Amino acid sequence: MEGTSDRTVLELLARRAGRDLGSEGIEIVPIGGAQAIRRFVAGLPAGTRVRGLCDENEAYLFRRVLDDVHVCRPDLEGELIRALGIERVLEIVDRGAFAKMQQQPAQRGRPLELQLHRWLRSSSVRFHRYLPQLAEALDLDHIPAPLRDVLWS
Repeated sequence: MEGTSDRTVLELLARRAGRDLGSEGIEIVPIGGAQAIRRFVAGLPAGTRVRGLCDENEAYLFRRVLDDVHVCRPDLEGELIRALGIERVLEIVDRGAFAKMQQQPAQRGRPLELQLHRWLRSSSVRFHRYLPQLAEALDLDHIPAPLRDVLWS
């Protein structure tokens, strides 16, 4: 995984599905960004099975090193927004803060999904606060494919 938010979301989804990843010998490791994938894999014992989860714009870095790569399009936030739907996301987030961002000239006229995506990514506090809430709200039968596949493949 690229970062801690990926790990938080995946661990939450696994726990909600009744899985104990540790007892299954699965460890979710944030590597500190996609650029660290080569160094991370090089430091592992030979024969270690590694699956990767990354954003679309960094998939090429993971695919240079790993055979088993799961790609979030365009990223984790985008997957969660699509899986939940815009109306459900709006029920979860701080509507006042979001409405304030929508008034910015650069946001006017943009599709609501893109505005939500930008709003979530524009603050690390907001990002870390809402991603777990979005993951908690997901119906386990509708987990986005990259998240589902990296956990269950």
